Amino acid sequence: MIRQNKLVKQIEEHKQAIEDFNKGNEKNIISTGSTLLDLAISGGRIRGGGIPAGIMVEIFGPPSCGKTILLCEIAGNIQQQGGNIMFHDPEGRLNKQFAKLFGLDIARMDYSMPNTVPEVFQSVRNWNVEENKIHGIFTDSLAALSTDLEMKEDSDKYGLRRAKEFSEECRKTCRVLPQKGFLMVCSNQIRQNIDAGPYGQKYITPGGESIGFYSSLRLRCSIPQKIKKTKTVFGKEETRTIGVGIQVEVYKSSVWKPYHIAPITILHDYGIDDINENLKFIKAHSNKSIYTIGNRELSKSIAKATSMVESNNLENEVKEEVITLWEKIEGEFKKGRKEKH
Repeated sequence: MIRQNKLVKQIEEHKQAIEDFNKGNEKNIISTGSTLLDLAISGGRIRGGGIPAGIMVEIFGPPSCGKTILLCEIAGNIQQQGGNIMFHDPEGRLNKQFAKLFGLDIARMDYSMPNTVPEVFQSVRNWNVEENKIHGIFTDSLAALSTDLEMKEDSDKYGLRRAKEFSEECRKTCRVLPQKGFLMVCSNQIRQNIDAGPYGQKYITPGGESIGFYSSLRLRCSIPQKIKKTKTVFGKEETRTIGVGIQVEVYKSSVWKPYHIAPITILHDYGIDDINENLKFIKAHSNKSIYTIGNRELSKSIAKATSMVESNNLENEVKEEVITLWEKIEGEFKKGRKEKH
């Protein structure tokens, strides 16, 4: 009986600790636009999860896997919370029409097209903005950055100076992010590692090892799977690729636990389809043959179920059910070991 009372007390203290953490940090968390990815990143620390401010994040993966879209979703959420955005676009791919999909206003951001590594990181250290808000710094992508040596003299053919500059600049910048509450999110490409050998990493990210070392959170996107849609137009069937499905793995984390994986649906003219994945998650764990919200049946068709959610403004209700269900599943993996201290 005494042991049971002690266990109940420990559970209550744990719940209170989580509530205290939530109260102190809910304003310092930014959503990725995907409920399941937010939970994979920090769902065990704060209800609903998300990315905390004051860190550097690297999102890497193969071409066309949604890295830029993830950056824009996060940047748009920061702007909606009243924060400022610095967007480095060395590839020159961001445009107003694309940005609008994510509620991102280019006119309200500090936009630039830097050429070199120091240009990016020096601007971070020199950025003066209002305190007590999350401000975001985005670079798309690190792989496109060069060095002064390469730009002026064309003598850094193997990129050795670039790796050193990444290391130097990260070392000088890493303290600034938590001090000023900045969230720095960078996309990166992958390269085949020809020196890997039979047991080494098959793929690596360009720029040396410093980015991975200084990033508190690294998200690895999988090879995209095409999503196709067929419609009958003028009596003839037409098929188009309307988006991609990817898996995002928390490859490294100083935020919570690593190696959680989240499925994400990305539509080309919409961005992350959070409702779609949330409904699939609920169905997969409810043993039902129909999409539901609570005890309410929607449809056997994901398209119709999504439409019903949107037309009845049930997005938050679906999200809450996913968070609660995810927490129950995650709770089954807690061992309940005695605390060391």
